[in-house]
Amino acid sequence: MVDDLGGVMALLLFAVAFIVLLSGFPVAFSLAGVAIAFAFIGSQLDVFVWAMTSSVVGRIVALMTNETLVAVPLFVFMGVVLERSRIAEDLLITMGQAFGNIRGGLGISVVLVGALLAASTGIVGATVVTMGLISLPAMMRANYDKKLASGVICASGTMAQLIPPSTVLILLGIMLQNANTQANLRLGKFDTSIVTITDLFSAAILPGLMLVAMYIVWLLIKAYTDPQSCPPLLMNDEERRTLVRRAMKAVVPPITLIVLVLGSILTGVATATESASVGAVGACTLAVIRRRFTLTTLHEVAKSTLLISNMIFAILIGATVFSLVFRALGGDDMVTELIKDMPGGRLGATIFVLGVMFFLGFLIDTFEIIFIVVPIFAPVLIMMGTDPVWLGVAMAIILQTSYLTPPFGFAIFYLQGVAEELQGTTIYRGVIPFVVIQLLAIIVIWVFPQIVT
Repeated sequence: MVDDLGGVMALLLFAVAFIVLLSGFPVAFSLAGVAIAFAFIGSQLDVFVWAMTSSVVGRIVALMTNETLVAVPLFVFMGVVLERSRIAEDLLITMGQAFGNIRGGLGISVVLVGALLAASTGIVGATVVTMGLISLPAMMRANYDKKLASGVICASGTMAQLIPPSTVLILLGIMLQNANTQANLRLGKFDTSIVTITDLFSAAILPGLMLVAMYIVWLLIKAYTDPQSCPPLLMNDEERRTLVRRAMKAVVPPITLIVLVLGSILTGVATATESASVGAVGACTLAVIRRRFTLTTLHEVAKSTLLISNMIFAILIGATVFSLVFRALGGDDMVTELIKDMPGGRLGATIFVLGVMFFLGFLIDTFEIIFIVVPIFAPVLIMMGTDPVWLGVAMAIILQTSYLTPPFGFAIFYLQGVAEELQGTTIYRGVIPFVVIQLLAIIVIWVFPQIVT
């Protein structure tokens, strides 16, 4: 009876936390507050040992002293510097001119710049806003279809979720490290290899490039089947001559920074945290060279970095309390039974979990999904034989769609905030093909796991 009551309490904990999140109450306080309330009720019903809450302090200290997590504010800092110093803006303008003279070229340039910014900034909001302010007017002047233009900008901005160095990949990596350890302990394995952030970064590069290619193929298909939706830009000879010089100046510095950061990680020369510090210093150096880095800019960058980082860590601490109470109430056993009873075995279970994450993306934020869903479901999938690195990349692609799915698709809100002439329904219709493309990418890496592994 106690076990049954604990399972019911765990289920209610998940449901109540979800309802509170939808109410708009701050995420970190929602998760921690609901968990503490259920811990108290559970202790009164003898299904939760209140003394277990004392372990929360140790868990928080472990999070704060985790060297890998230091990479999060450093990568955020690097991205904000590149955005505030308008290096990203120069890159976008130049690439737009380089590809604009072919049909669909402006859209292709937005996709390529989105990929480059993803590999250098890693911030979805900044990328979408920047491209919305610069690319959208150019696309409208070129008579691009509004749905196509808005879809390309939103989808390209979300590439920062998948292409390393990505904050989402770092946090997923931390969660999957813990999930992999739990799964192997349950299986009685004590000498298994550790899933590292470098593993996840390496695994995500090819899928990220594949997604870029799929976006470009879709634009070329649109250019062929509906030429009026993406006409070319007309350039005179003088503009073409000056373009080469501008392209070198705008493209080479960010690419150099990307090579330094990713190259040092992938070759094993530096850890993710050490590479993040290289990226932060490199971004500041580029901004100083271009004479766009003042004390005022530094203050704004530091403030923005602090706000974003605090939000992420606060949610992580709240989710730590939530997962502790959920497990103590017997939620782990309930989830294990649920997943293992899924028809289709490992395939059915994986589809179910990714489907849950996809539909949660309609309602709650990416970080909330990572901190709530991954600790609960990932250990079971790993126990069933799912490769944790493959699972991390698949989850990252699914989480990327959460920025595009209504009603809470943040990329849609970012674009609408800087493009009042676009109606919400226009943007929603524009992102649908790109959501489908991302779901197709999941199928591709399932059929050909070598792309990841």
